[in-house]
Order: sequence, then C-alpha cells, then structure tokens
Amino acid sequence: MNFIYNKNFIEIKDKDLSELDKFVFDFIKILQKHVKYVIISGYVAILFGRNRSSEDVDIFIEKINQEVLNNLWEELSKDFECINTPNVKDSYGKYLSEGLAIRFAKKNTFIPNIELKFPKVDLDLWTLSESKKVIINKKTLFISPLELEIPYKLFLGSEKDIEDAMHLFNLFKEYIDMEIFNEFNRKLKTEDLFNKYLK
Repeated sequence: MNFIYNKNFIEIKDKDLSELDKFVFDFIKILQKHVKYVIISGYVAILFGRNRSSEDVDIFIEKINQEVLNNLWEELSKDFECINTPNVKDSYGKYLSEGLAIRFAKKNTFIPNIELKFPKVDLDLWTLSESKKVIINKKTLFISPLELEIPYKLFLGSEKDIEDAMHLFNLFKEYIDMEIFNEFNRKLKTEDLFNKYLK
C-alpha cells in the first residue's frame, strides 16, 4: 500500500473503496457535522488493507447533550436507522448516558453497522483528543493514534486482534512514535506480546 505519513495526517490517494469503506464514509460525512469522533479497533486495520471482514465499526464520540443527538439523529435518519431503539430519547437516556453503545445501520439492514459510544476512561479520551487524520481519495476521517491502537489490539489478545496489530505495526513501524508506543505497551502490560509477535 502506497501512502504518505507525516505528523499531521496519513494519505492514500488511489484506494479501491470496499462496500464497507463506502458505508463508513457515508456515515462519517453526516457525523462530522455534529460531533468530534474517532474510529477505533478493527476497522482501522481494514482501512489500511487488512484482508478480513467486519460486521461493525467502533467509534468514540465526544460527550454531547440530548439536543445535539437529536440533530444528528434527524439527519442520519434519512439513510440510517438505530438498531437498538427507534426512540432518540431512549438512545441517549438508556444507552449513551449509561455507558452503552448505540448502533446504526443502513435502513432495513443490520450489517454492517456503526457502534457509537462515549469515552469511558482516560485512554478513550486521549484517543479522541489525539486522533489521527486520514485522507483517502480526498475523503477525510479520523482514527485512533497507532501508538495506542496497536498495543490495545495486543491487549485484547484474540487471534484476530493480534493479527490486526501485526498488520498495522508492519505497515507503520518506521513512522510511529516509539516512545509513546512503548509507554502504552507498559501501561497495558503488553510488552511480552509485543516481543513475541511484533518485534
């Protein structure tokens, strides 16, 4: 995969967009009008060429109030629907504000879907505040910083997650900030996994 990587963004100019990519960009086009967000977890590896399927795309959004969600919901509802609940007040009061995710899919479908949730812990907040800009075919989205994304994948520890970590590290190891990367390996206690699978 040919890309440009610098401290401000990662750019890929000629990617053949998959149906999942198109779905994500359609959703993000609306989401970014209303709220700050960051894409995390499995789709990050898929975005950069990892050949595996995924039924959902995980996104942190900044904590918003009911009014902002109402506006987001109204615009999304033209093409998407929430598959947890049809009620916007419940989606906020019974899901987001309780630390649970809400899921959106294209109307009359369930897969793939977008999982939206508020940050819960400091690492989540750091991911949101330090998100990395990605430009693909002149379209923009924001992903989790790779310095945390890769150790976190090791921390999750499933075969799929470790393979995601390996893919991302092999692709970007010349570019990531190893000081920050090693700090997260220490915090998440993934140093042994790093030495076993990635070093």
